Amino acid sequence: MTVAEIGYAFLCQDFENPFIGATMNTSYELGPEIGHDFDLPFACQSKGIIQRFRKHNNSDSSRRDNHGKPKMLPAPAPDPMAFMQPKADKLSELHHNDGGEGVLTLPPLETRVSGIVDAYDVRTPYKNVLSMLFEQSTALSLLLLAMTVVGFVVRNSLVAKGQFLLSGRPSLSNSRTAASKRKKVRKLGKNGAVVEKKVENMSSGNENGFSISKDASDPFLDLNKLVRGGAQGRNVGKLFVSNTEIAKGSNGTVVYEGIYEGRPVAVKRLVRALHDVAFKEIQNLIASDQHPNIVRWYGVENDKDFVYLSLERCTCSLDDLIQTYSDSSCNSVFGEDQATRAMIEYKLRLDSVKVIIRDLSLWKADGHPSPLLLSLMRDLVSGLVHLHELGIIHRDLKPQNVLIIKERSFCAKLSDMGISRRLLGDMSSLGCGSSGWQAPEQLLHGRQTRAVDLFSLGCVLFFCITGGRHPFGDRLERDINITKNQVDLFLLECIPEAEDLISRLLNPDPQLRPCALEVLHHPLFWSSEMRLSFLRDTSDRVELEDRETDSNLLKALESSASVSLGAKWDEKIEPIFITNIGRYRRYKFDSVRDLLRVVRNKLNHYRELPEEIQELVGPVPEGFDGYFATRFPRLLIEVYKVVSRYCREEECFHKYFKSN
Repeated sequence: MTVAEIGYAFLCQDFENPFIGATMNTSYELGPEIGHDFDLPFACQSKGIIQRFRKHNNSDSSRRDNHGKPKMLPAPAPDPMAFMQPKADKLSELHHNDGGEGVLTLPPLETRVSGIVDAYDVRTPYKNVLSMLFEQSTALSLLLLAMTVVGFVVRNSLVAKGQFLLSGRPSLSNSRTAASKRKKVRKLGKNGAVVEKKVENMSSGNENGFSISKDASDPFLDLNKLVRGGAQGRNVGKLFVSNTEIAKGSNGTVVYEGIYEGRPVAVKRLVRALHDVAFKEIQNLIASDQHPNIVRWYGVENDKDFVYLSLERCTCSLDDLIQTYSDSSCNSVFGEDQATRAMIEYKLRLDSVKVIIRDLSLWKADGHPSPLLLSLMRDLVSGLVHLHELGIIHRDLKPQNVLIIKERSFCAKLSDMGISRRLLGDMSSLGCGSSGWQAPEQLLHGRQTRAVDLFSLGCVLFFCITGGRHPFGDRLERDINITKNQVDLFLLECIPEAEDLISRLLNPDPQLRPCALEVLHHPLFWSSEMRLSFLRDTSDRVELEDRETDSNLLKALESSASVSLGAKWDEKIEPIFITNIGRYRRYKFDSVRDLLRVVRNKLNHYRELPEEIQELVGPVPEGFDGYFATRFPRLLIEVYKVVSRYCREEECFHKYFKSN
């Protein structure tokens, strides 16, 4: 043998104190938390090297000491958790010499013991046995020593108590209670004494073979509390699932807090019978979750009953966010037949969301959505554009499936793709969704295309802008109203851009709904700078039209005057402003074309305006845009409709109209 090594390891799992009267003075322990009031011949969870020899050459004097004896290799530091199990065939090789070259008889063992064994007290009852073995000079004695030590280790490890690993001294009552629950197996040891082999009832909660005791005092549970920050739960593969529930879904789906490979996650637990749904969701997430507006997927685990999806942890849902600010009662969310407890839990969840978003503003004083709310709605549309570009239809778009995440800023992400389908080209599909948020073709079991998501999107955008209302009425009557196209957009009249977009999204004819990319570039989501830029470009375009010729563009623009202006536009502008613009040219106060020219000229020459006019219209772009928008709220959307009909294919308008 090149190297011969004998060592020991002592793993405590259950303990019945067979060493009464034995003492130990060791330099290595697991720490003061062990707390036992008696000593063991070895420290719990310890490992050490008794002796190690190495083959040497006669010519190699560096491997011999001054007396010509082989030098001993230093023993490694003891490993408290590793359990070394020598194999019989390797032990037999220690004293076997078949005459082959390079196999030497081991030199006599010295009585010195390296490593942790140096700590044995002379009063130990095993001193005589060890001394006798150490005095032998043959390899057989080395084998007997190893077998003796390993025998003690194996036998006593079966009865060592696991709670010595981590925490303090067990009480006598606990020991007796635990003993009464164990299954005892009696057998004879080598010396004729009766040994009780005790088997703990362990839970099989982990698929990887790491069992957790059902006993609440089990130290492994304490370790889980320490690692998981006090959370109660269980491990499933790489995933820790806590008992803290985040949300509930249909068909037994529940979402819990959890940790996946050290990362906080939301654990979506699905009944194993719904493995097809889980598989589809995983497929769609893998294909789409690299987009910033799609919830990330980190991994999947399963046991005999459930499938667990590890998803990006979010702050709250869009439904939670809107309902937190809404004055509507819980009756809009819960039916009268639902338990009061559910409503109480829902209110508590909303209160927790209020703490997180207490400084946020979702609506302006005039009822218009704030920049933050517009940004969240645009995130939602952006995620839907990404899905549709991949050929995926969501089919279950609703406020509960839009999640809000606070990173550097707040962001909205699409989730819950369990019933999503991938479509190729212009394919269609049959499927389902959530009551109250489905397109009419879904409710009537017709063929479904990407347009079903656009209908649901219209309902969700209405829900956001109106603070939790629904365009098709109360919860119980929504599906009927959807099939009958009984929609009420009265609450959007003060926001013309929103009314235009949502009315188109809720069109009962799927082919007349705009695509997701067109929605993303709708004026509802334009900044003040974009709005002013569009009005200026439109003014330049219509100025090219000859007033004397029959221009369809100019006719359509002027025919919208009654809606765009409401009256002569000079009646809505301060006299000081009218006086200023009259110095340079004459305007027709009933012409949309002329009002656009005013906007264009004063925007281009803003720095040349008198100070009082600048203070009146406000700074560019927000103040300037707000000045005209409050006086002519429908001007932008009516001009947009005309330009969309006649000029959208022109190069100068491409940035305002994107549909493919």
